[in-house]
Amino acid sequence: MIETIDPESFEQIRQRYAVKGPTVDWPKYLDLERWIDVNIRRIREIEIDLMRPKRILDLGCGTGYFLYIAHLLGHEALGLDLDELPMFGDLTRLLDVRRVIWEIKALDPLPDLGKFDLITAFLICFNRHKQANVWGVPEWEFFLGDLAKHLRPRGRVWLELNQEYDGTFYTPELREFFEKRGAKIDRHKVVFNSGLPSPV
Repeated sequence: MIETIDPESFEQIRQRYAVKGPTVDWPKYLDLERWIDVNIRRIREIEIDLMRPKRILDLGCGTGYFLYIAHLLGHEALGLDLDELPMFGDLTRLLDVRRVIWEIKALDPLPDLGKFDLITAFLICFNRHKQANVWGVPEWEFFLGDLAKHLRPRGRVWLELNQEYDGTFYTPELREFFEKRGAKIDRHKVVFNSGLPSPV
């Protein structure tokens, strides 16, 4: 997989943005071997490698590695993200990943991008992660309701939340809400395998 990426162009990007020593900030994504491996595992866990060609939307697509691999597997892959980090722009251009620039905000609908068979979001930060106004039930209820409009019948949604300062990924109330919407929850993963039904 790594050999399909132009090594000279990637090295130019790495030299432009790399920092000395380990980091938890965005330059960590320049560790190509590690993050390609992470995204191959995501692809396999979701079973994208076993699917017939699908239309996939990745929210907060970052470097675009996930979408790049999905595209190599024959899927129509589209990303959505901010345009605040030049490194992400350089990498998505290198990988020729299609990306829509958009900020996901509480209680604001997504742009009209058509309908998708699969919508993913990994290491989610758009929910105001680690901020005082981190999303609660009302914000997630609006978001999932809006997301449902972008899903094809029986489409899947795969969300992976970031850990908050208190070590949790969601409040008990939010977990209960997700489950009422039909989610399968595995620690930080909130997965809807057959659309987004309304709460019961």
